[in-house]
Amino acid sequence: MKAASLKQIKDELKHLTEGQLTDLVLQLSRFKKENKELLTYLLFNADNETGYIVAVQEAIVEGLSDINTQTYYWMKKTIRKVLRNTKKYIRYSKKKETEIELLLFFCQKLLELDPPIKHNTTLFNLYNRQIALIRKSMSQIHEDLQYDYQKELDRMS
Repeated sequence: MKAASLKQIKDELKHLTEGQLTDLVLQLSRFKKENKELLTYLLFNADNETGYIVAVQEAIVEGLSDINTQTYYWMKKTIRKVLRNTKKYIRYSKKKETEIELLLFFCQKLLELDPPIKHNTTLFNLYNRQIALIRKSMSQIHEDLQYDYQKELDRMS
């Protein structure tokens, strides 16, 4: 079965009643955890972005607290998992400021890890890629915010 295009879906949704739309959204939320998480963000967190950022930061801290620091192999697996979840939460928001805030926080927490990530090439490259992504996102926001975030980046390096 081939999926319909976004325009076709949009046109079809215009013809549905409010009750039918509610049923469709609830049915959609049953199939994937990500759909339910996105609906949760849109319904409860979209109007309170700072609260959302704090909640995601707590999830980052929690994920990194479970890290196995005996070998870099296990550290890499856990760090990649935390980063994957962080990027998923960033996708829900679609705001560059949120992306920068969360990636800066993630990078700060990486630098605080013991043993240091600078002794492992893979982890240090992962860190550098996130810094490059922050710089790229910073070019798309207002200059005043760019200045504030640049100061934070300078403190980290």
